[in-house]
Amino acid sequence: MNEVNKDKDMIRLLLVDDEKGYLDVLSNRLSRRLIIPTKAYSGTNAIQILRKQDFDVVILDLKMEDMDGIEVLKVIKRMVPDLPVILLTGHGSQTAAKEGLLAGAFDFLTKPCELVELMDKIREAHEHHRQHSESINLLDVDSSPES
Repeated sequence: MNEVNKDKDMIRLLLVDDEKGYLDVLSNRLSRRLIIPTKAYSGTNAIQILRKQDFDVVILDLKMEDMDGIEVLKVIKRMVPDLPVILLTGHGSQTAAKEGLLAGAFDFLTKPCELVELMDKIREAHEHHRQHSESINLLDVDSSPES
């Protein structure tokens, strides 16, 4: 794969979790699979990073110390409404995950999840986001006044 296609296929991912060890291992594993991970160790940190960088997908833990994951999700959705957010929830937190879906999350997975399952969900969210962005771009071109 040439360098241009490789860059185009790379997925810019924001990983948000306050479990530093888990996040570091996950980031390392994902970076070997056409993913450019950026780590945020808190909800506040994620929001600060999102103000400065663009992402294709966000992986967001629901249970964090500084901010509840649902709170962070709502802020992300106000900042970048079309950005797909995949929630990670602990076993037995299905109610919170469903609340997240109602708040605009793309989907959720239960921790710990298999890397293959997470990669599939990331690719699905990225493809959905890409297609949505292309549709919006086509609408913008179609509605622009002719020169």
